[in-house]
Amino acid sequence: MLILEITTGTKTIIMIAAMIIVFYLFLIRPQSQKAKAEEKYRQGLKNGDRVITANGIHATVVSVNGVQAQVEVAPGVRINVQLNTLNPVPEKK
Repeated sequence: MLILEITTGTKTIIMIAAMIIVFYLFLIRPQSQKAKAEEKYRQGLKNGDRVITANGIHATVVSVNGVQAQVEVAPGVRINVQLNTLNPVPEKK
């Protein structure tokens, strides 16, 4: 029977590797998936979509031009905003 002896240095390396894997699985990967989903949402914006700006202003998308969008915040009141500041309106429950 072969018995493997694990030294203190090997235990340390195993613990560091385990910590890196845990950080990846619980912090880095979900954050990157969320960023991809947000980017996909912003790329799919079209006229008439209801959005909320980063400042909490509810608006309707009028047009999308590159990295900017023109939104209507009140009838006849249109403003230009950066596309990355727009978020979907939460669904009512």
